[in-house]
Amino acid sequence: MSSLPDRLLHPTDEHAMLRATVRQWARSDVERQAMAHDQAGTLNVALLRKAGELGLHGVTIPEADGGAGLDATASVIVHEELAYADPGFTLAYLAHALLFVNNFYCAATPAQRARYLPRVLSGELVAGMGMTEPSAGTDVLAMGTVARRDGDHYVLDGRKTFITNAPEAGVFVVYAKLDGRLTTFVVERGFAGFASGTKIDKLGMRASTMAELVFDGCRVPADNLLGIEGGGITNMMRNLEIERLGLAAMSLGMAQRCLDVMTTYAVERRTFGKPIADHGQIQRYIGDSYARVEAIRALTYGVAATVGPQHRNRLGTDAAKLFAATAAKEVADAAIQVLGGYGYCAEYRVEQFWRDAKLIEIGGGTLEAHQKNITRDLTRPS
Repeated sequence: MSSLPDRLLHPTDEHAMLRATVRQWARSDVERQAMAHDQAGTLNVALLRKAGELGLHGVTIPEADGGAGLDATASVIVHEELAYADPGFTLAYLAHALLFVNNFYCAATPAQRARYLPRVLSGELVAGMGMTEPSAGTDVLAMGTVARRDGDHYVLDGRKTFITNAPEAGVFVVYAKLDGRLTTFVVERGFAGFASGTKIDKLGMRASTMAELVFDGCRVPADNLLGIEGGGITNMMRNLEIERLGLAAMSLGMAQRCLDVMTTYAVERRTFGKPIADHGQIQRYIGDSYARVEAIRALTYGVAATVGPQHRNRLGTDAAKLFAATAAKEVADAAIQVLGGYGYCAEYRVEQFWRDAKLIEIGGGTLEAHQKNITRDLTRPS
């Protein structure tokens, strides 16, 4: 139950229909497989392809190019509803639909779109993005992966790490330095000189996989330059805003799930002759958690309404992800506390959501990076 007006959460009938469709699928098919894939640490590739059949990979892509022609609010709706059921799978979806598809589309030529979009929108081809490096995480401008021109190819050398979907993906948007300038390329798994490493085990978001990408004289056709030479910063910054909204929306979905679980449990569980919901300590956990969930929702949807291909809001997207990440982890922690021993065990899944929520404080920009960006924007001379 939200106190926010429908016009913020569902600006149009299309948005309301999208939420209903994704919610129904998420709470049946996605929910059904979530625990098994979290425990196994595996990505459900077939489910990712099903998301393609439902048209979810192209939510932000114009209808003329095979997408749904919707906006950042629609993307937030999808990420919220999917994360309520399975945050790990949702992270894999985000890497595919935003880090690759949305990023690729905004910079691609018509010929490049024709070559790649049909297969990635359908889910036939799993996709990802290579930016983070072993010695250059948040400091992306310090990346060491380099490219040089060699006739009708570019040659890439370097390594990327913590790359979501790396074990399964067949195509990546990759950032490298060309003559010292950040430049973007589309790299296929089959290109000579490219390899992915073994799967990296991790604390949470285990239903998505990650590994290193290795470029050892990787030959990339010149036609696979994405945008212009030296245009990587523009491509990156343009996509970071919707990525951060997607991650904030994931935090919302996780927080709402934990709030629902703890509230239901508090009504059903009895101690000292009454439901634990009647105890003041439990009421504090529930009340504070509801306030946090509503604050995440208001901030995330409010900022989403201001973001689009021609509209930037770095300050807002940084603020949304900064607040949502920590608030969601706090709600998950409260749910574990309300459920006690049951919360610490796997049955109710709140321990999983606690593990998964931590990633949002790191991935897509650390808390410290958001704090730095916000302070810089607020103190910049007008």
